[in-house]
Amino acid sequence: MSSIATDPKPQSNNVPAGILLMIAATIVFALQDGMSRHLAGTYNTYMVVMVRYWFFAAFVLCLALRAPGGIRAVARTRQLGLQVFRGVLLVAEICIAVYGFTLLGLVESQAVFICYPLLVAALSGPVLGETVGWRRWAAIGVGLIGVLIILQPGGGVFNPAAVIPFVAALMFALYGLITRYVARQDSTATSFFWTGTAGMVFMTSIGVWFWEPMSQQDWLWMALLCVSGVAGHWLLIKCYEMAEASAVQPFAYFHLIWAAILGVSIFGEVIRLNVATGAALIMVAGLFTLWRESRKARA
Repeated sequence: MSSIATDPKPQSNNVPAGILLMIAATIVFALQDGMSRHLAGTYNTYMVVMVRYWFFAAFVLCLALRAPGGIRAVARTRQLGLQVFRGVLLVAEICIAVYGFTLLGLVESQAVFICYPLLVAALSGPVLGETVGWRRWAAIGVGLIGVLIILQPGGGVFNPAAVIPFVAALMFALYGLITRYVARQDSTATSFFWTGTAGMVFMTSIGVWFWEPMSQQDWLWMALLCVSGVAGHWLLIKCYEMAEASAVQPFAYFHLIWAAILGVSIFGEVIRLNVATGAALIMVAGLFTLWRESRKARA
């Protein structure tokens, strides 16, 4: 799962290279989801996310040390409360999403989670004061119908755990909107710094109480999980540096395809008809929303 929302201003617009980088990032993030599901299915979710954040925070600090002015310049912000809240919100969302993987599997979790761009569109009005037109509301409605088709709340066999990825999507959407809000005053480097450090401190304060001995083989998986997190975010940052976000963002839906392949081939999951139908509706609604946003940006 992509856990950092960055929107650096592109220096060029090499769309084919940007698309390849986005697809590569989705492959890495899907592998990361698979490793998270394996580890959290064996060990406590809090511990797994805590160790992952130790590595992430170390990566963020290394970037800050190399930046002009060092850590002091990168960490400077007039929105400390919001920045810390962002970091805590994201790490809490990751815990919930990873826990959802262990209960529902990758396919159903990701099928619901991909509705988060629609939730961003819906919440951009009350959070950022943006105007939400009827076309965007129509796309949001279609996407939420897709979510209901997946969840089947009136089917008599409704699993309450199916709501977990929707809660994670809602939290991630709110995180993205707050990131956009703080970007009015703070740089991407500052937001990135507080995402890693605040999340690490919060997660460590919880995770240390749930420490479990881990086998040598699973420590290797944990190391791969940490490296894949950094690699995925590096690919995503390079992608947005290479091409405009509106051109490459639709290819982020490849994440669901790779996650489905992993879920079916490695974890023996089954793609049910209602999940495929609902996910298709969500993707169509999300792509329409992205197309409308790109048209408005060009206008």
